[in-house]
Amino acid sequence: MRRVNVSSEFDAIVIGSGPNGLSAAIALQQAGLSVLILEAKDSIGGGLRSAELTLPGFVHDICSAIHPLAAGSPFFNSLPLEQHGLEFIYPEVAAAHPFDDGTSAALYGSVDDTAETLGIDRETYSNLLNPLVKNWPGMVKDVLGPLHLPKHPLDMAAFGLNALRSASSLVRKFKTKEARGLWAGMAAHSMQSLTNLGTSAFGLVLMVTGHLKGWPVPKGGSEVIANALVSYFLSIGGKIETGMPVRSMKDIPASAVVLFDLTPKQILEIAGESFSSIYSWQLSRYRYGMGVFKIDWALDGPIPFTAQECRKAGTVHLGNTYEEIAKGEEMTNAGVLPEKPFVLLAQQSLFDPSRVPEGKHTAWAYCHVPNGSEKDMTNAIENQVERFAPGFKDLILAKHTMNTKEIEAYNPNYIGGDINGGVIDIGQLFTRPALRSSPYRTSARGLYICSSSTPPGGGVHGMCGYNAAKQVLKDIFNIKITL
Repeated sequence: MRRVNVSSEFDAIVIGSGPNGLSAAIALQQAGLSVLILEAKDSIGGGLRSAELTLPGFVHDICSAIHPLAAGSPFFNSLPLEQHGLEFIYPEVAAAHPFDDGTSAALYGSVDDTAETLGIDRETYSNLLNPLVKNWPGMVKDVLGPLHLPKHPLDMAAFGLNALRSASSLVRKFKTKEARGLWAGMAAHSMQSLTNLGTSAFGLVLMVTGHLKGWPVPKGGSEVIANALVSYFLSIGGKIETGMPVRSMKDIPASAVVLFDLTPKQILEIAGESFSSIYSWQLSRYRYGMGVFKIDWALDGPIPFTAQECRKAGTVHLGNTYEEIAKGEEMTNAGVLPEKPFVLLAQQSLFDPSRVPEGKHTAWAYCHVPNGSEKDMTNAIENQVERFAPGFKDLILAKHTMNTKEIEAYNPNYIGGDINGGVIDIGQLFTRPALRSSPYRTSARGLYICSSSTPPGGGVHGMCGYNAAKQVLKDIFNIKITL
């Protein structure tokens, strides 16, 4: 390894301890560098924190709850995280989608099991998903990386033909309300209008990952993922300092390289004077997407969903038909709050009783709202749950809500409540946060970005951090790494 001559005991400093900051730090430390993480908060984790938000003994996930991308992450899977306390629990049903008539669609572990429930869309679903599931292990690192020449170009081309389409275009393949509704819930994770190009990518990635890895719950809370990453990082010699907010470059000790697990808004405030005028202009034009309004509940029992499959699912998508969900997301994208929003709900305690007192339960849910909206969506969300689970409201013992302002205060990376680190539309899919030969480099030598504002974007997978570290090692230390 070639060391750069700087007056510091650290070769690299990472600002922020979310999953991407931790991943970048681990990859650099593994390569032989000495790495320090600076975290502004008193605890590590970013979106991977858990807490007793409602009543004593009820453990809630503050942001991320269900983790298909963590289970399917090439970088996480290269680490011995189970030896550092991480245990995933896999619900019988990965995700369920109820309808007003009491029926439901569901994502199961296998393509065939899911397809068999979709009636006349059985063959269409199988033909769409089976090739992707078969080829995914060989192309997942290409999908979860920056724009480059893929190792499996034909497989990637086949994926891209559908992934780059709008969800509203791909849904035409399906005839049944079950297949169309299931698709809507998956694609709506894009936090965009479903008419936008590229929204199909979100649905396809989540479905493929569900079939290969499931949609697991971390035993004990999402913070266990962060704790495992930290434990491993410390075990290989890394250092972390918490309660260390960084407001300018003067707050950062000297080192060869600095990686920011932050979004463009904060990076400009800290290091803007170090950048070229063109790069600063590019960052200032970076676009943030929809925000979220979130609720956590302490419950006196499990949610009484009418559809039985919903009672077996870790995740439930509430929104009825494709048409209703698509209209609601289009309204939200345009700055209008729908009366019946699409709701993403997780019921972790059904599968992880360690989070609650005996006989009690938790539930976690959010809906999309316009960026920066402070509208209280509690009634709208609870009405959606009650719609598909009559009697739900009678079970509520306590609740905790967060609007977009409160979500951003919890994690400054969530600008206006945007938990994806910026909208992931076709214009910012591979060029986030700026159009450059490498999205992880800034215009200042030694300053890099490793947050979800770089490819592949939001989600707990650590690949933004790993990809940024890979670029740093190549540029600054002449080291090549690969998974």
